[in-house]
Amino acid sequence: MNASNTNVLSQPLTLPCGVVLKNRIAKSAMSDSLGDGCGAPTDAQVRLYERWAEGGLALSIIGEVQGTPNYAEKPGNLVLNAHSDPEPFKALARAGSIKNANLWLQLGHAGAMADAPISNRMGPSALDLPGLTCGALSMSEIKYLPYEFARTAVLARELGFGGVEIHAAHGFLLSQFLSPLFNNRADAYGGSLDNRMRLLLETVDRVRRAVGSHFPVGLKLNATDQLEGGFQEDEALAVVAALDSTDVDLIDISGGTYFPGAPSSSDRAGSGPYFLKFAERARAKTKIPLMVTGGFKTLKQAKAAIKDGKADIVGLARALVVDPDLPKKWEKGRAPDPQFPRFDRPPEGGVTAWYTMQITRIANGESDLSPADLPNAIKVYEERDRQRRRTWTEHFGS
Repeated sequence: MNASNTNVLSQPLTLPCGVVLKNRIAKSAMSDSLGDGCGAPTDAQVRLYERWAEGGLALSIIGEVQGTPNYAEKPGNLVLNAHSDPEPFKALARAGSIKNANLWLQLGHAGAMADAPISNRMGPSALDLPGLTCGALSMSEIKYLPYEFARTAVLARELGFGGVEIHAAHGFLLSQFLSPLFNNRADAYGGSLDNRMRLLLETVDRVRRAVGSHFPVGLKLNATDQLEGGFQEDEALAVVAALDSTDVDLIDISGGTYFPGAPSSSDRAGSGPYFLKFAERARAKTKIPLMVTGGFKTLKQAKAAIKDGKADIVGLARALVVDPDLPKKWEKGRAPDPQFPRFDRPPEGGVTAWYTMQITRIANGESDLSPADLPNAIKVYEERDRQRRRTWTEHFGS
């Protein structure tokens, strides 16, 4: 999987299922919050993923697509099930796959991290913590979850999407099962790491069986949730080793959690990729291609990750928000590197709000936000969520 030193980002990558990604640059999943509040794609979302495909990337992943409306991460999430109107999804799949790009849906379930105003939060175990209260999923609900993920994956394939990514990172449901901080169960799904990873492996198996052997199935995994007493790197390596015996096509390595008050990986200081050292350790545990997401800020960093064999494809998020044409530029070895905004003591969640509203500007073909626009971006972002929560509740019921 180690690419040569010559134009390494331009090298195609053949996944185990046989699908070829045209280069080594991916847009990792972000919550773009551009759903219509009823779980359907909007025209703006269609334009957004078309714009990113035009920028030259090989793979783009749409964040947090729900199988039901019951445990959404945000009221702008997509919901794909038998009740969904297929036409907006087909339009999204077509637009995001121009220029030989792959567009995947990230299969999400927020669990205990679900948006409280539109959800009845449920996780592996009941929790009553500052800022986070949830009930415990029953055994029958747990047993049904792999089928729910598989059902959404089949619909994704039928509607023209290029693949799916199972979300087991960032503190959402499958990540919660892996973490001893969230998972205090005393049955077959709690306790030992083998038990805590059981649901994840069952979900991977059920999704693969449902979509067949030639449809890409990726998985996003935390290197660590960066919480004391939580999911740690050695445990993550054991999960990677277990995944090596499955038919997963791509392991997308990230980290961190949206646990209330926890620092976001994407907001942390630093000049380099966050999880390359873990990826180097993971390389020894699996033959599955590795995508590393988080902290890539320069062409030199991206090329080195591929050249050194630590990653097979680099995952970019905020870099593609500040410059949607970055893949074309990096493939040609062009400078300068993207210029990221700097904020002076932003409030918790404020930077995410700014980037989310900048995504909306890209979708609408509008001029870029400046760092000085942060207060208004937060205001508009929060008001849009309030409006969409009302829409969500009216459409799906309480």
